[in-house]
Amino acid sequence: MKFLITILFFVSYFGFSQTQFTHDVYFDTDKYIVPLTEENRLLLFISSLDSIPVEKVSIYGFTDDRGSNEYNLELSQNRADAIKEMFSGYGIDPNLITNVNGKGEILLKVLHEDEVHQIRGLNRKVEIIVTKKINKKQIENSIEENVDVDDGPKEKTTNDIKKGTIKKGDKIRLDKIYFKTSYSYVTSDSRKTLEELAKIMVDNKNIYFTIQGHVCCTQNSRDAVDKKTRKRNLSVARAKYIYDYLARKGVDKKRMKYVGLRRKFPLGGEPKFDRRVEILITYVGKSE
Repeated sequence: MKFLITILFFVSYFGFSQTQFTHDVYFDTDKYIVPLTEENRLLLFISSLDSIPVEKVSIYGFTDDRGSNEYNLELSQNRADAIKEMFSGYGIDPNLITNVNGKGEILLKVLHEDEVHQIRGLNRKVEIIVTKKINKKQIENSIEENVDVDDGPKEKTTNDIKKGTIKKGDKIRLDKIYFKTSYSYVTSDSRKTLEELAKIMVDNKNIYFTIQGHVCCTQNSRDAVDKKTRKRNLSVARAKYIYDYLARKGVDKKRMKYVGLRRKFPLGGEPKFDRRVEILITYVGKSE
């Protein structure tokens, strides 16, 4: 029994020992608007926090070594503020964001002259530090009673929206909405499902969400080429197709965002199932 308790202790310790999660967002020169690729990365990071009890979020902005001190302090603060706004837009409680500070420039540390441009690019960033809330009682229960720890929200369906059992962080995979290969519009047999989704979202005005587009059959998590536009942004185009459709049907655009996740999350089955969209619930208000 003593040996078993020791094993449970180490399992519980390593399961709960990571108390901070970090993420960097990179910016273009003299800009504080978040580039689309960085917004996609940030969304993935925020999504990974759904099952984590968050104690606080700290956001620190930086610039490269060019520009005056006054300019760099203002620019770094604007970058930090931009990330705070995005966190709030994706459903993170603003009260958890305790620090939003512009730190100004990071001193340039050059080892080789040909690295200057790259290093400056890495210095134009915002550092995000998320501190996890530690539940000591949960750890003790895991050690003493070997209880199961909640793995976070499970995949839901549109029926959960109808029943009012949906919550922030839940994800809805639209299983019966399929896209034509290499195109951003849906197949004819998907129309009924799309119409039902629009009606549900119009009826439930308290639901805010992000539409996530996916593709199949690319390598190294790349996006696919949209044959209609010849652009390598098919996952974004698919998400925007759904976004535009819902907007035409009466869903307020303020409630929706869309993002392309390329082929980062293949399902492992037939390719047609990876040509899909998913709905990430970012906020659930009180029903009217």
